[in-house]
Amino acid sequence: MNLETKWLEDFIALAATRSFSQAAEKRFVTQPAFSRRIRSLEAMLGLTLVNRARTPVELTEAGQLFLITARSLTEQLGEVVRHLHNIEGQQGEVLQIAAAHSLSLGFFPAWIAQLRAQGLPLNTRLVASNVGEAVHALREGSCDLILAYYDPDAALQLPPEIFPSLHLGSTAMLPVCAVDSAGQPLFDLDAGLNVPLLAYSAGAFLGRSVNLLLRQRALRATTVYETAMADSLKSMALQGLGVAWVPRLSVTAELARGELAICGGEHWQVPLEIRLYRSALQRKAGVRQLWRTLEHAEDSSGS
Repeated sequence: MNLETKWLEDFIALAATRSFSQAAEKRFVTQPAFSRRIRSLEAMLGLTLVNRARTPVELTEAGQLFLITARSLTEQLGEVVRHLHNIEGQQGEVLQIAAAHSLSLGFFPAWIAQLRAQGLPLNTRLVASNVGEAVHALREGSCDLILAYYDPDAALQLPPEIFPSLHLGSTAMLPVCAVDSAGQPLFDLDAGLNVPLLAYSAGAFLGRSVNLLLRQRALRATTVYETAMADSLKSMALQGLGVAWVPRLSVTAELARGELAICGGEHWQVPLEIRLYRSALQRKAGVRQLWRTLEHAEDSSGS
C-alpha cells in the first residue's frame, strides 16, 4: 500500500476539526469514505493515529507526532509544485483542468480540438476526478478549471459570485442494458416487470438525479450491484447483469456497435448540462482568454 497525499490532507483536516463528519465535509467526501481513508493511512503506517472513543475525537500520542510530519510533507510538496508551475509557466502557460471521468473521455478531447481549431492555443493538463475532489482542488487553487455536470440540487454547490460558470453543452443519462441474440434489449423498463438494477452508491454525484427519477417513476427493481463509477456500471451492463443509467457520452460507441441498447422511453432519461467552472480570483491569462472566447460564443448562439 502506498501513501497518498490526500490521506495526509484528510488527517490534517481531522486534527483541525476533531470531528469525522466536519472533516469529511471540509474534504468534500462522504463520512464513510473519509473514515476509510483515515483507516488506510493508519494501516499503511501500522499506527493508531486517532482515539475514536472520545467525542470530540482526539489524536493519540503517535497521531500528534505524525501530525507534525504530515503538515511538513504537505507544505513542502505544495512549495515544490508551485515552484515547478513557475518554471513551466516560463516555458508556456498550462491550464490544469479537473473533469468528471466520463467527460474526460467523451467530451474533453473534441472540445479542446475545436477550441484549438478556432485559434485558441491552449496547453492543458487534464485530471480525471470525482466531483468532491475537483471542487476541493478549485477551492484550494490546485486546478484552474472544473469541467462537470451541473446538478442544481447537489449538496456541493459552488457560489456563482465566487465560482462563475459557463454552459458548454447538454447530454443525458440513459438507461442501458445488454442485448439478446436478436439485438433486442434484455430488459424493458416500460413492461412493468421487476428489473435487476446496477445502481450508484450513496453519495455518488450522478446517482442523485437517477435515484430521484426512480422514486418518481416507482420503478420495480432489485439492486444487484452498486458503485460510484459510471464506467463500472457500464461494464456490468455489458455483461448482461442489469440496467444501468450512464451518460450518453460514455456509451456512444457501445450503442453504435449494438452491444448496449436503451431499454426505456425518453421519460426514463435524465437530462444533464455540462458546465465549466473557474474561480473569480483566477489570474491566468489563458483562463481569461478562454473565458472571453466561450462567453462570446455563448452570446452569439443566444442572439
